Formats: sequence, C-alpha cells, structure tokens
Amino acid sequence: MRSVILGVGAHLPERVVTNAELSQRVDTSDEWIVERTGIRQRHIAAEDELTSHLAIAASRKALEAAGREAKDIDLIIVATTTPDLTFPATAARVQAALGVHQGAAFDVQAVCSGFVFALATADNFLMRGQAKAALVIGAETFSRLLDWEDRGTCVLFGDGAGAVVLEAQPDETERGVISTFIRTDGRMHDLLYVDGGPSQTNSVGKVRMVGNAVFRQAVEHISGAMLEACARAGVTIDTVDWFVPHQANQRILDGVARKLGIPAEKVVITVGSHGNTSAASVPLALDAAVRDGRIKKGQLVLIEALGGGLTWGAALFRM
Repeated sequence: MRSVILGVGAHLPERVVTNAELSQRVDTSDEWIVERTGIRQRHIAAEDELTSHLAIAASRKALEAAGREAKDIDLIIVATTTPDLTFPATAARVQAALGVHQGAAFDVQAVCSGFVFALATADNFLMRGQAKAALVIGAETFSRLLDWEDRGTCVLFGDGAGAVVLEAQPDETERGVISTFIRTDGRMHDLLYVDGGPSQTNSVGKVRMVGNAVFRQAVEHISGAMLEACARAGVTIDTVDWFVPHQANQRILDGVARKLGIPAEKVVITVGSHGNTSAASVPLALDAAVRDGRIKKGQLVLIEALGGGLTWGAALFRM
C-alpha cells in the first residue's frame, strides 16, 4: 500500500501586511527586509480568526480537490505551534466542524517542521492499516507569538493553513509517499524558541531566535535530510521534479539549492508573499504549485523543513 495525496487545499487570512506598513511600527524598511529575507508581505489573522478556522477552510478545499467527504476520513492530524487552546487539540475542533464522526484527531508540535512530521505520522498509520484516509494539516496564527518591537523576528512570520488528503491505495499505483526522514536535537532548543508556556511561565510568551546560528543549522540539516529521503527511496536528487521547501527565508532556500546543485526553476517559492507561516508553509507552497499547474500528477516531489527544537525532516512522494 501507498499513502497517496489525492488533493491539496490552502487558506490565507484576508488581511495583508506589507513591509511598508511594518516599517511604520518597527525600525525597518522594505529594502532591509527584502534584502535579508525575500519577504515582501504576509497575511495576518483577524482578532476573531483562530488557527482552527484557517485549518477548517484549508481542509474543505483539500477534500473538494480530492473528491472526498467527511465520511471518508478517519484520521486528522494538525501540525501547529499556535493551537486555539492549551487543550483540547485543535484537530478535535477541526474534526467536529467538518462532521468527521469516526477515527482519531490529534495535534503534532514540531514548529516549522510540523507538516513533515505530521505527514510521516499519517503515512505510518495508513501503511499499518490503522486508518484508511487522513487529513494532514499545517495551520498557524503565528502572529500571536510575535514581539512587534523585535525586527529580527516580527518581519519574518505570517499566518495561514494548508492541507492534504492522504488515502491508502495499492502500491501498484506508483503514486504516494515513498520515503520520510525526521529528526530532533533538543540540545539546540535555545536557538529558536518561545519564552513562555503554561508549565514554565504560566504565559504564552514570544518568539526568540539566534538568526545566524539558525541559518547555519538550516542549510546543513535540511540538505542532509533531503539527501537521506532520496537515499531511502533509491533515487538521486537530480531525478526529483519539484522541491517544495519550508518558506523560512530566501537566503536559506538559495543556500540549500546551491549546496545540492538544484536548479532555481525546480524550487517552489512563496516566501515573498506569505512570509514564514511555520507548519503551514510547506502545504501552502504545495497548494500554490498544484493549482497553477506546475506540479502535475505522476511527478516526484521533495518537501523539507527545519524548526524550533531543533527539528528537521524531509519527505519524498509522487503526486
């Protein structure tokens, strides 16, 4: 059996915040942000717009694209760092809203790597026969965690959600997830973290990051994860049709591409218009490339990400 991606969907908040608008709030400029990150704008959720709202909207679009209904889904995994509540899981709210009355629903927390971790988890459930079809969602209202006086972080992030429908199908289809690779190294947790939490500070906290150190770790670990995912599948990096990276920073995307010799025209890039949407960034970029016709059925796609923890990973699949 293979976990086949039948449909993708995405949703972004209506409000768009440009670099020019940010420059009125913090000591920065459009030129400074674009030069260092490639980001020109980001979407920010309204005050009454929750992570679950974004996830539900993206899921409905993914179900429609897949030609599936709520009754077909028996597993929902939401990758998020910004749940609606401490508990229950945001996935439980998504399950209820979609009318899914069977199976399990839970959240995965691996920050920006969350969607890769969630995809790997769903693939294992499907391959062991413990579920038949899954909604895998990356959803964030990351703006809730930002210190709007810290120009090193507040210019980077945005809100949004993306989702895919995975279904177990016979291996002879040749489509589906071929290999996954996920890793964590907790020794580097202080390079990218939030300085709050219910147990430690009884607060939500704000994002803190050692930018230069994260950049170095990202290029090294992302490159290694991509090569490992290809090696496990018995393919070489040059045979991959499309690379859909975590949209963290244009410099990181360029650094990984140079290190692995990946042509720029094979890399899906949305960071300029979305910013870093954490766990949502990979499915948002995947949805953009599927809907505009770049990624087609039968093509080989490699996704990757690195996030706080530090966590990192990659997954290879055929659409």
